Amino acid sequence: MALWGGRFQGGSSDMFRQVNDSLSFDQIMAAQDIRGSIIWSRAIASTGVLSTDEQQQLEAALNELLVKAEAGELDFAASEEEDIHAFVEAALTEKLGDIGRKLHTGRSRNDQVATDFRLWVREHCEQLLGDLWNVRASLSSVAERFKTVILPGYTHLQRAQPVRFPHWCLAYVEMFKRDISRLEDLIARMNQCPLGSGALAGTVYPVDRQHIAEQLGFISPCLNSLDAVSDRDYVLELLFCASTSMMHLSRMAEDMIFFNSGEAGFIRLGDNVTSGSSLMPQKKNPDALELMRGKCGRVFGSLQALLVTMKGLPLAYNKDMQEDKEGAFDAVNQWHICLSIACEVIDSVQMDAERCAKAAKEGYANATELADYLVAKGIPFRTAHDISGQVVLAALEQKKPIEDLSLQELKQFSSDIEDDVYEVLQLEYLVDKRNVLGGTGISPVTAALQNEISAVEAWKQGQ
Repeated sequence: MALWGGRFQGGSSDMFRQVNDSLSFDQIMAAQDIRGSIIWSRAIASTGVLSTDEQQQLEAALNELLVKAEAGELDFAASEEEDIHAFVEAALTEKLGDIGRKLHTGRSRNDQVATDFRLWVREHCEQLLGDLWNVRASLSSVAERFKTVILPGYTHLQRAQPVRFPHWCLAYVEMFKRDISRLEDLIARMNQCPLGSGALAGTVYPVDRQHIAEQLGFISPCLNSLDAVSDRDYVLELLFCASTSMMHLSRMAEDMIFFNSGEAGFIRLGDNVTSGSSLMPQKKNPDALELMRGKCGRVFGSLQALLVTMKGLPLAYNKDMQEDKEGAFDAVNQWHICLSIACEVIDSVQMDAERCAKAAKEGYANATELADYLVAKGIPFRTAHDISGQVVLAALEQKKPIEDLSLQELKQFSSDIEDDVYEVLQLEYLVDKRNVLGGTGISPVTAALQNEISAVEAWKQGQ
């Protein structure tokens, strides 16, 4: 049953239906469509379009459909309807006859789908917020388990300066905190209701749009009917949030893939998130992390596709906008899966503290400390930097770390170097000297970790 067939004498071709019909994917919004229809039946009943009895029959039938929708019991495969809106109306008409055909009075599929999609996005944002908090919880837990471990920090993928492992964890916590903030901003910004905007110009029926909005959990109605039916900024924002967060997951995955490699050997991943080789029995591959990294491009593609779709569209609704859903549905699903598997990966981590410390001592990370030591002796930093570089060259020639050079050897480069230099060159000194807010010293890291653990606990208690 096409909702627009009255003006047509012929039916749609099979090929047109393949490109036009959307029930195969917009059925995912069945519950949202039904909830919106319940509120619309109340709204038009208040204007006299429906009698009290008709509205009650419609609401009862819609609630029956809602129960089936939430239980996954609606038979979409057997339907020949064009979209979820036609599916719901056909089910009502089959049960109630002409009463079912009255429900669409004053409403367009344009404001209907815009409302359905906003409801769907809002509900999934709430789920995704929980997913992001779970990742934060896993990171804070593994940071607490291995809070004394020191490993190399990197720039340009070259060993730079050592950091405490919890400091590495908390760097990603900061990223996921921003992801949470972006989603919360999105929910606040998109929380307006399009229902009552009609096809593009509003409805002739004097419905109370503020009341409609409040019943559906929105703060207010959309204020312009043209914008209400053609706005997909909230979908673009959702896809941007997903893309940014997937980028964060991908970066974390890349770090952990390297940490897990034979070359680094800092961490070991659990059997539950790794796989083997069909040929090489010794292999234990970080497939969960690699798939997380790989799915990042898939989500980016959905954002780019919708941006390109929307860039040239005139007001108001155009059928191009039907392309907004499949990419968003897939991106949200992939994001949810990746956040969930990220928790499993992080929870499975075991660390080789000795190997981490050994690697942190290599690479001459304490060269900067030597330069700072000389600065404290009154030597200008640029001169101290040059002296420290010369010491590194000498150590390299002897294939020794700086701290294994004798005092006599060190004094060849500066007479200001004394016995107290060896304390400065030790690993823990290098790390814990950086006690500034945001640094990797034991004091700021412990304080930051405790704050994060408290925030996670508060979130859990609020669930």
